[in-house]
Amino acid sequence: MAGGYHNDMVARPPWLDPRTVYLHIPFCQHRCGYCDFAVSTGDDIQIELYLEAIELELAALGTPRTVETAFIGGGTPTRLSIAQLERFFQIVRRWFRWPTGAEVSIEATPESLDEEKCRMLAAAGISRVSIGVQSFQPDSLVALDRIHRSEQIPKAIEAVRRNGLNLSLDLIFAAPGSTLESWHRDLEAALAFAPDHLSSYGLTYETGTPLWKQRHRGEVRAVLEDDELAMYELAIDVLTGHGYEHYEVSNFAKPGHRCRHNERYWANEAYYGHGVGAARYVEGSRELNLRNTTDYIRKLFAGESPRFQSEKLDDRERAIETAAVQLRRADGIDFAGFRLQTGFDANGLFGSAFAHLEAQGLLEADERRIRLNRRGFCVADGVVEHLMKIANV
Repeated sequence: MAGGYHNDMVARPPWLDPRTVYLHIPFCQHRCGYCDFAVSTGDDIQIELYLEAIELELAALGTPRTVETAFIGGGTPTRLSIAQLERFFQIVRRWFRWPTGAEVSIEATPESLDEEKCRMLAAAGISRVSIGVQSFQPDSLVALDRIHRSEQIPKAIEAVRRNGLNLSLDLIFAAPGSTLESWHRDLEAALAFAPDHLSSYGLTYETGTPLWKQRHRGEVRAVLEDDELAMYELAIDVLTGHGYEHYEVSNFAKPGHRCRHNERYWANEAYYGHGVGAARYVEGSRELNLRNTTDYIRKLFAGESPRFQSEKLDDRERAIETAAVQLRRADGIDFAGFRLQTGFDANGLFGSAFAHLEAQGLLEADERRIRLNRRGFCVADGVVEHLMKIANV
C-alpha cells in the first residue's frame, strides 16, 4: 500500500481511493470569448517544458497507480504535435495504468484533428474523443468567438469514426443572436453524425471574460431567460426522442455510452488531477494546482509543489457536497448508497429541503431514492443552491 492506495482497487471504496485521473494540457491557439479555464495561448514554445513539469508532478506519486478511467482535458490537448502527444502518453503511462476496456477520453477541437492524429490517439489507448463543436451555425461560431469553421466539423468527426474511437460532441445553446430555430438546426446537425454522447450547455457569461465584458458594455445581448429555457427543453425532447439517455443535467448518451469518468465526479468519488489548474480529491482533501502555466512550470522545476489551494472537508460537509452533485444525475440520490458513502441519512440531513422542493414540484421520491423531475432539471442550479442553504443553516 502506498499513501493509502491499493492497486487492486477492491480494498476500499471509490469515494476514498481514486479510480480515475484528470490530466490537463492548457495550450490553445486562441482563447474563446466565454472561456474561463486554465488556458495558455501564444505559449507553444513552453510545451516541451510543460511536459517535463508534468512528469515531475507525476513522479511525486512515488508508485504507479491503477485507474479505470482517464480524461485529458484543456485547453486543446490535440493542439500538441503527434510527437509531443506520444511523449505525453509515455509519461502518463509510467505513472497511471489502466486495464483493457478502460475509458480514456481526450478533448479536441475540429481544427486540431486529422486522420494521422486520430490514428495515433487510437494507438496510444484513447477510446473516446470529445470534440468542442459548440455550434454548426456560422453566426453562432462567430458570436462564441470560435476559430473553427462549420465545414471543418465533418472532417474531424469522420477521422474519429474511421479510427474506431467513440465520439462525444459538445454544444452550447443561447449564444448571442441565436434562436430556438437555429438551436434546433444545431441539434439536428449533431444527430446526423449519430454521436455516442452529447453534452448540451447553456452559455455562461463568466465574470471577467471578454464575452462578459461585451455584455456589460451592451455590445452583445444575452438570449432571454424564457428562450434559453425553451432551448434546454427542446434539447431534452429532441435527444431523448432519438434514443439518447438524459443521464445528467447537461449530458445525453446512447445506452452504454455514458461518460464513466464524469460519473465519478457526479458520484462525488475520489479522483486524481494533475497539470496546471487541475483539481484532485483524495481522502476527503481537495487540492487545486496553480492556474498559470509559467508559474506551474517554475514551481516544479524548483522542486516545489504546484498546489495552490487545499481544504479538508469534514464528514458533514462531504455529505452535503455529495448530495449536491448526485442530485444533478437522472439517478438522483440513492438513500442506501448515500448512507454507505457518507454515514448520513439523506432524509435526516435534508428532510425539510426535500419536502419543500417536492411540494414545489421540483423533486420526486420513492422509498429508494429522490431525484429531479423534468421541471427540476430546468432549474437544477437553484434546487442545489436551496438544498445546500438549508443544510448549512
